[in-house]
Amino acid sequence: MPSLRQLRFLTALADTLNFSRAAEMCHVTQPTLSTGLKELEGRLGVVLAERTRQSVMLTPAGKDIAARARIVLAGIKDIETAAQQRSGALQGEVHLGAIPTVGPFLLPRALPQIRRKWPDLRVFLREELTESLAAGLADGRLDVILAALPHDLGDAVVEPLFQDGYKLAVSTSHPLAAQGPASPEDLSQTPLLLLERGHCLQRHALSAFPGIDLRPDESFAATSLPTLVSMVEEGLGITLLPNLAVDAGVTQGHELALLPLPGTCPRQVVLAWRPGSPHSAIFLEMAALFRQVHAATQRM
Repeated sequence: MPSLRQLRFLTALADTLNFSRAAEMCHVTQPTLSTGLKELEGRLGVVLAERTRQSVMLTPAGKDIAARARIVLAGIKDIETAAQQRSGALQGEVHLGAIPTVGPFLLPRALPQIRRKWPDLRVFLREELTESLAAGLADGRLDVILAALPHDLGDAVVEPLFQDGYKLAVSTSHPLAAQGPASPEDLSQTPLLLLERGHCLQRHALSAFPGIDLRPDESFAATSLPTLVSMVEEGLGITLLPNLAVDAGVTQGHELALLPLPGTCPRQVVLAWRPGSPHSAIFLEMAALFRQVHAATQRM
C-alpha cells in the first residue's frame, strides 16, 4: 500500500514539475524524494513521471493518481482537523482561495479580524481564477474559496455573502461623463474594455443587463482591475467596475467619471467549501464576518 509520504511526494511533483522544488516543499532532500517516487512506481507497477535533463512531465497514470492522492490527503487533513476540534483545540491550517476581483478588496479588512477571532488558526491565501479555485477545492488543495456566481462550483457548500453591482467607468473627457445614471442603450453603443478571458468578471459584466447585447472590445484586454482603470483613464474605452472594488478605492488617484447603472444584474459573492469539512462551523462564522466587513466598507 502506498504511504502518505509517497503520496505527498507525488502531489508536490505534480504541483511543481521540478524535483528540487518538490523536495523543498516536502522538506526532504532531492534523492529522498526521487527514491520515494521510484518506490511508489514499483509498488503500483506504473510509471508516474517522465524525466529528462531539462524537464519533468507526469504520465497520464501519474496525473490520475496525483489527483486521487490529493483527495486522500485532503481526507487525512480533515480527520486531523476534526480530532483537534473534538479535543477543544481550534488550530491548524486553512487554505483560502479568492478570485482577483474579490480578494484584494475584501481580505485586507477581514484578515485582521480573522486572526483576532482564531489566533491559533494559520490562514494561507491563494489568488487564482475561478476554474482553478473550484478545482483546488474539489481536490483538497484548498479548504475554502471566495468566488462569484453565476459559476459552477460542483457539489460545494455555497454560503451567499452579498450582491455586488457595478458602476460604469469612463474618462472625464468622454461624452457620457457629464450625464447622470447610464442606460443599457449607452453601453450597447460602445464595446466594453474588460479583463482577459478566464476572469469570471468578464462574463458577469457582459450579462449585467439581461437581454441587452453588450460587446467586449476585442482589441484590448486587461490582466487586473487597476490596469483596466488606467486604460479607461487614458481614454481607451469604457468599462464596468464592481462596486466592491470601487468602495475599496480602486479608482482613487485616477481621473474617472463613475456613473450609476440602475437595473443591472449583480454578481453574487459567496464563500464555498467541501461538504463534510470539519471547518464548516468556522466557515459559517467567517461568512458572517465577511458580510460585516463588506457592510462596514459601504458605510465608509
